[in-house]
Order: sequence, then C-alpha cells, then structure tokens
Amino acid sequence: MQHEREHYVNGEWVAPLEPTLLDVIDPSLEEPFTRIACGGSRDVDRAVAAARTAFTKFSMTTRLERLDLLRSVLAEYERRQEDIAAVLGTELGAPLQIAREWQLASAELESVIRVLEHYQFEELQGTTKIVREPIGVVGLITPWNWPVGQIIMKVAPAIAAGCTMVLKPSEVAPLNAIIWSEIMHTAGVPAGVYNMVQGQGAVVGAAMSAHPGIEMVSFTGSTRAGILIAQSAARTVKRLSQELGGKSANILLPDADFEEAVTKGVLGVMRNSGQACSAPTRMFVPADRHDEVKRIAKAVAGRLVVGNVRDPKTNVGPVVNKNQFDNVQRFIQTGIDEGADLVIGGPGRPEHLNRGYFVRPTVFANVHNDMTIAREEIFGPVLAILPYRDEEEAIELANDTIFGLAAYVQSSDLVRARRVAARMRAGTVHINYPASDRAAPFGGYKQSGNGRENGKWGLEEYLEVKALLGYDAPTA
Repeated sequence: MQHEREHYVNGEWVAPLEPTLLDVIDPSLEEPFTRIACGGSRDVDRAVAAARTAFTKFSMTTRLERLDLLRSVLAEYERRQEDIAAVLGTELGAPLQIAREWQLASAELESVIRVLEHYQFEELQGTTKIVREPIGVVGLITPWNWPVGQIIMKVAPAIAAGCTMVLKPSEVAPLNAIIWSEIMHTAGVPAGVYNMVQGQGAVVGAAMSAHPGIEMVSFTGSTRAGILIAQSAARTVKRLSQELGGKSANILLPDADFEEAVTKGVLGVMRNSGQACSAPTRMFVPADRHDEVKRIAKAVAGRLVVGNVRDPKTNVGPVVNKNQFDNVQRFIQTGIDEGADLVIGGPGRPEHLNRGYFVRPTVFANVHNDMTIAREEIFGPVLAILPYRDEEEAIELANDTIFGLAAYVQSSDLVRARRVAARMRAGTVHINYPASDRAAPFGGYKQSGNGRENGKWGLEEYLEVKALLGYDAPTA
C-alpha cells in the first residue's frame, strides 16, 4: 500500500492541499504503525468540485451501464478481500475469522446489484409520469467498527442511483478505505464519480456536512456526532440519512430454549469486541430463570479466547483505541458501583495480556433498567441481564430507551414471538436469531437515526422524486 498520505480525487491519487499527518494505532500493541493524510476544507472543496463536474454525465448513465460498473467493482473487490482482512486485523484489532466472515460484506454489494437489476425508476400514474432520479453529489461519512462494510452500504447504492460522491472514511481504521479506493480505480469508476478525502470528523466531516455543493449526507456513527452533523446540514437543507447508536433489547420468553438463546445472545454481544451498534446488549429474562441464565452466560463468556488476532483460536480482539478502552472500563466500574452483580469479567485486561486494548468479556446480572449500563451504549464486550416479571413488563422495559435500532425476541411459539416483535419500537427485530437478510431495510427509530440502508430502501435514499404532469395524453 502506498497511498496513506494521499487523497483520491477526480480519478487520481493527490497530495493534500492542507498537509498534516495522523498516526494510525495498532490496538493490539498500543503503537502507531503508519500515518495518514489529514485533509481540510480545501481538500473537501476540491473533491466536491470533481464530483459536481462528473455528475452531469454520470447521472445520465443507463441502468445497464451502472450494473456493469458495479459488477466490475465486485470482481475487483473479491480479488482484494484478503488484503482488506489483513489490514482490519492491524488497524481495527479484528480477529482474522471475524474479519473474513463478518467484516468483508461482499453480500451487501451483491444485494445492491440485484436491486438495481429490477428497480423501476419510472412509472406512469394516469397522465403523470413519476421519475426517480439521482439526488446529486452525496457526502458519505463512515465509522470504524464495520468500516469497509459501511463503505459498501453507502457507495454501492449511490452509484446504483447515478450519484457522484465524496467519502470520508474513519481516521481510526483508514487503510481498508485506501484499498477500497484502489479497487474503485482499478474497476474503472469514471473520474470524479468517487472521491475520498481522509481526515478527522471534526474537520473533514464538518466541512462536508456544511458544504453547499453536497445535496445529501449519509452518516453512520454515534448519536452525539449525528446531532452535530444534522445541525450543520440543516443550514443548506440537505437530505440526511443517519444510522446512529443503539442499546438493543433481547427478550427471552419463558418457552425459549434457554441454552441456545443465552449462548447466541452472549456471542452476539461479544462479537467484534462488542463494537456493534445493533448488538443485543440488554438481555431480558424471566425472574425465576435468572440464576439459570447467569450460569449459562458465565460458561459461554468464559470459553471465549481473547488475544492475538492472527491466532485462529481467538474470537475476541482488542477494542479499537485507548479512548474506547477507557470508556468501557468506566462503564464496567460504574456497573459495579451501582450494584449490578458481576458474573464474569470486570475491570482491566485479561490476566495473560500485558498490553493492548483488550477488555475482559463481561457479564452483569440483576441489572435494573435505570442503571447506567442499561441506559447508555457501552460499545464494548459487556452484557447486562435484566429480570422481568411477565411479558408485559418485558416489553415495557425493552422499549424504555432513547434508542431504537434493533431488538431481539426468542420463543418456541412463533405466534407469540411475532406478537411481541410487533410491539418493539425498533427498526429491525430479530425473531429467534434468524439468518441475515441483506435486502431488508436497516435503520433506527428514535435517537438511533433516520432513513434506511440496504435493499430498495437503501437505493431510494439517494433518489429524488419528480412528477411530470401532462406527460401522457388523457384517454377519451
């Protein structure tokens, strides 16, 4: 890799106009291993100008032309997947198995291609023609926890819609985005259609969200940052699509298979070191099964292997940086101080590790819904087990949150599970840990965001709707 200190603009790797460098830290070693360019407002201006110039021609391309382009991107992406998995181990601390199975997200790109193959951009409604056309230049701001997957979930539908774009990837885990930009170049994406400016969110992200030449911003990240972006974007009345924080409830109904439900629930929290906004971090269990759940959860968490991300036996790596490590440690200590029952884990690193931002897989029980660890997004490998008296209380407690990204319901009675799922105030409800559906809409209620990604809903985020009245002659 040779482009760490450059941006990708108008089909070329270019030096930054405002050159500053930022260390990229290996979270397993707590040491910098490379430095990247940090852009500024002038770098954003240059990228937006390239995207606006390219939009005139690219917005007029046909569905088949955009399909050919996306298929070319997919082919090149599949060729470079091992390169991306390797850098995710270094910059994110993702165990190789997790990087390959969960992070690479080629299925998202395939899903966009399938949607574009059949999507109807035009329809006749009486004498009026309804046309869906690209919104314009879009700003894409992606997070560090699922970095390349989120890039795909934004870039691919933007291309499918006929938009041009400026991407700001996470400065915490940026190398996968550099490889992605190399993929876009090799795949033959026309100059100016895709542009990438590296840098910090407070600088590059802020410049993008306020930029008058950008018609839409798609952002994935914290609710706090999302509020700032929304305030900035409002000045130019941009469309805003945001996927923000979560504190997802996982309701285990009394007739669930508890061995399976608890096991999968614990693993769902610990995957990616707990750094997933839709992780089922609040497990609601019948009060009379609470001790049984504690026993199962302790056994599952105790079997997890924390350590070297290149060891195939490892399934939990470090959290991404010192700030994240310190935040998670504070939450764990707060859980203890507020009286939650520490089942396993706790403060500090695992005993066998003397460096790296490794967190003990931690389970708390006897948690009440007013405790900090039940209210706030921890973004680490920490599970809270909350007892409930009956189904009605479980639903009430599950919905008692400012977030609404995801929810989970476990029951051997599908009719009952569906009834409870229907009452969850969340954008995605998982019934009995189903297989993922890349065509299903993904997004949140309440402070978990607005808009949807994936499937036809993800494509439509990047489309404007135009009505051509009097397009057809009225019938006699």
